[in-house]
Amino acid sequence: MKRNDDFNERRAHLADLSDQELKDKFWKLTEQVVDPLLQLGKENTTPAIERSVLLRMGFSSLEVQPIVDGALQRNLLGHGAGHIVYKLAKHKDMGIREAGLALADGQYWEEAAGLFTK
Repeated sequence: MKRNDDFNERRAHLADLSDQELKDKFWKLTEQVVDPLLQLGKENTTPAIERSVLLRMGFSSLEVQPIVDGALQRNLLGHGAGHIVYKLAKHKDMGIREAGLALADGQYWEEAAGLFTK
């Protein structure tokens, strides 16, 4: 039984490409698909999503609310609450939990904001 398809016709524009050229084309096309998704995530987060991220980082629901509120008040929520905690922890050379609890207590917000305005 002969298969009736147009595979050879559809792949004609790829037939003369080397393995490296095919790989480069694959990654270029992948970026075209993924980049808009990443942009949507950056531009369309919500406090609920950010609370969820912090919960998965090990903070309690009582601890996440002041962190998310602080990020929202300072227009930092688009950077991601978990990302804020992470970057502050690395900047201050402290643990992630310690950095998050400090933010929840109102500490280091100016420093945290400064990490995203450079």
